[in-house]
Amino acid sequence: MGSRGALIFAAGGLLGLLTAAAGYLALRFQRGRHLADRVWAATDCPKLADIGAVKHLSILPLIDWYAATSELLTEPGVSYLVRAGDTTLLFDVGFNAHAEHPSPLLRNMATLGLAVADLDAIFISHMHEDHVGGIPCQLRHTFALSAGPVDLRGIPAWVPQPMTQPGAEMRVVTGPQVVAPGVATTGVIPRQMFFLGWTQEQSIVVNVEGKGLVIIVGCGHPTLERILERVERCFDAPIYGVVGGLHYPVTASREMLAGIPLQRILGTGKWPWDPINRADVRDNIALLQSRHPFLVGLSPHDSCDWSITAFRKAFGPVYRDVWVGQEIVVQ
Repeated sequence: MGSRGALIFAAGGLLGLLTAAAGYLALRFQRGRHLADRVWAATDCPKLADIGAVKHLSILPLIDWYAATSELLTEPGVSYLVRAGDTTLLFDVGFNAHAEHPSPLLRNMATLGLAVADLDAIFISHMHEDHVGGIPCQLRHTFALSAGPVDLRGIPAWVPQPMTQPGAEMRVVTGPQVVAPGVATTGVIPRQMFFLGWTQEQSIVVNVEGKGLVIIVGCGHPTLERILERVERCFDAPIYGVVGGLHYPVTASREMLAGIPLQRILGTGKWPWDPINRADVRDNIALLQSRHPFLVGLSPHDSCDWSITAFRKAFGPVYRDVWVGQEIVVQ
């Protein structure tokens, strides 16, 4: 066989491998979507009779795409400091894409006068790299606040699936449950991603006295529709607001690789050739408007500026930017 023949043979082999991989992913995607629908339909979520209430809620973004001042670091990840009454939670731990120590999260905390010792608990929404501290953490089923050691001894960590973490007290969430006075988890809601596979995500629900429920979301992979339905099914109080990521990278992606908009392709529960579009965003805006919220904030870590502008225009005075260092308060 000549060199040309060898190249043709190799190209044919590569094409065969790519075709087989695509077929496997498509089959996995179809089966996973059906399984997620079955799990959703079969999940029995009785109402949590009394989760308590807090008089004050503060959501302080520590990691996200935009920052309130130039002193604070940004990246396409999420971490919020949630103060709900007497409880201080760290919601997700950011991306730390360059495996730094101290990480952007720890440096922003220091700039804002915060310390790990202030935390009562850690809450991980789902096990994607931009929420658990990087790709190595995702692959090892763990989370990390920084590339170096951080003492988390005695701090409970509410996680959506079995994870390991030296020091923290791991508490695997299955269904909705109270995690602190006035604070609960929605329980995990699964969704199948084409490339990223089976994804289990939970959100925080905080009951603010005299206001209602504020839902704090990591990425919204389960879809806004199912998150709202889960909350309405499991909790008695009305929905007051929604803050966090809902994954609307319609015109741009915060994560790029060789010019490929990763978030538009990897982070949705849709086929790769049918990404999130403007109509999807408008439909979700209408869905949320039907609940008449008093607080809406869309994280820019996984939503493009077009989507953020659409939300800002739709919700007007109740809209709040989700920027690092810019506190969102409900009281």
